[in-house]
Amino acid sequence: MSKLEPRPRKRPLHPLPKGLVELYGLLAVLFVLVPEWMAGGALLSFSANRKGSDLPAASAVWSRLPELRLASLGVGELRQLARRLRVPGYGVLGRERLTERLIRRLKQRKALW
Repeated sequence: MSKLEPRPRKRPLHPLPKGLVELYGLLAVLFVLVPEWMAGGALLSFSANRKGSDLPAASAVWSRLPELRLASLGVGELRQLARRLRVPGYGVLGRERLTERLIRRLKQRKALW
């Protein structure tokens, strides 16, 4: 733009009418919250009609297989365990390599910690 051309004036922004904002809020409730509520109720009714029980968090297999227990730990917890088991270089290992070395160490000790 050259200095001789006048600058276009900025138009002021006008707030939305209150009725329009309330309409958008009502639509949000109808299209988002009500279906979520209905889906939650449907899931509860499905689980009530099902026979049997949910899988237990800690079963006999869970305590026998160190792979399952290690998979449930975070990286920080894996490193703490590696420190207790004196795994060399545990601080620079990634999750998968650290898990492999921990499993090897646990099997050497024949321990389930």
